[in-house]
Amino acid sequence: MLQIAYIRENKEDVVKRLMKRNMNAQEQVELVINLDEKRRSLQAELDNVLAESNKLSKDVGALMKSGEKAKAEILKVKSTQLRDQGKELTETLNQVTGQLQEELYKLPNLPADIVPEGKTPEENLNVFEEGEVPKLHEGAIPHWDLIKKYDIIDFELGTKITAPGFPVYKGKGAKLQRALISYFLDKNTEAGYTEMQVPYLVNEASAYGTGQLPDKEGQMYHDVKDDLYLIPTAEVPVTNIFRDVLLQENELPITYTGYTPCFRREAGSWGAHVRGLNRLHQFDKVEIVRVEHPDKSYEALDGMVEHVKEILRELKLPFRILRLCGGDMGFTSSLTYDFEVYSTAQERWLEISSVSNFETFQANRLKLRFKDKDGKNQLAHTLNGSSLALPRVLAGILENYQTPDGIVIPEVLRKYTGFDIIN
Repeated sequence: MLQIAYIRENKEDVVKRLMKRNMNAQEQVELVINLDEKRRSLQAELDNVLAESNKLSKDVGALMKSGEKAKAEILKVKSTQLRDQGKELTETLNQVTGQLQEELYKLPNLPADIVPEGKTPEENLNVFEEGEVPKLHEGAIPHWDLIKKYDIIDFELGTKITAPGFPVYKGKGAKLQRALISYFLDKNTEAGYTEMQVPYLVNEASAYGTGQLPDKEGQMYHDVKDDLYLIPTAEVPVTNIFRDVLLQENELPITYTGYTPCFRREAGSWGAHVRGLNRLHQFDKVEIVRVEHPDKSYEALDGMVEHVKEILRELKLPFRILRLCGGDMGFTSSLTYDFEVYSTAQERWLEISSVSNFETFQANRLKLRFKDKDGKNQLAHTLNGSSLALPRVLAGILENYQTPDGIVIPEVLRKYTGFDIIN
């Protein structure tokens, strides 16, 4: 959530920067500022009424002590009127404050200066590319055919048990999935991230805290009875560890990693680009989350990018990195880098990670602050990244490592799988 003080003092800049998201925010920003002015006016009026009421209460007490009951009774009537006025003002103030909060929630984060202009994914900026695309044997097939051929993932069984988009991993497919999770977690902890195991359901405050609500309400699975939400990413519970927390500056940075299944209702569209593992309703992901000093968050973002690079190099998958344009960037992000691996069998790039800096956007919602060296409370910066999302990494491995004799396991995973080929 954007800070109201910043919006108030930098109205034109906010409108201009949100244009990079292809959003004309002029009316919305004006509405927010007007509501804030109304809120502050009501607060000042309420403070005056309460101050006068408190003074009258003291005067009544003094008059009663001195025996001037008649004068005291007159002041009591005025005090009662002021208390009633205070209640009405409080009620109106709460309504305006709630409306202001709702309108603030509608404004996305401000893009960083280096975010490229653009409306569609085709306008994202390719900033890095590495790895040779393997030359597959004649008759190579996409992963949705490979998984049937080797009986390692069963989509029909998942549909029977639950619904489409909930696959069942079998035999070596299940072991390869587990191997990837263990490998990702080990790489992250070796890099200094503390492993956390967190709940898969969160309350409404947590979903608002990291920006999933109200922006992505339709994409989240909601348990209405208990008012809990299945997480779309480990970012939500891990980052909410710090909701309403005041840190000391010397505690920064804080670096966590966690594995969770992720649940997303997005239906997508029909076609080869969403077949098989390309888009699921339930999938596994290992996440990294950082809480940083504002002066160091972009250096930390660069470090996260290098970390994900190293994982893909060890997996020996051809990959590229895109700096997302304003029109393709997530609601909460100031700057996002997407990693994509190349699927030789599908002849297309598959997104497998997003690494983002949210600056103070999430921290403002979370009330996540730190006390700086001057003793002042500041909002921290939050960052997160996938390291990695499994379905498309798995699809890339199955397709790029296929041979006439079977699917070769990347060397770095063999100590986790206990086998070196699926055949």
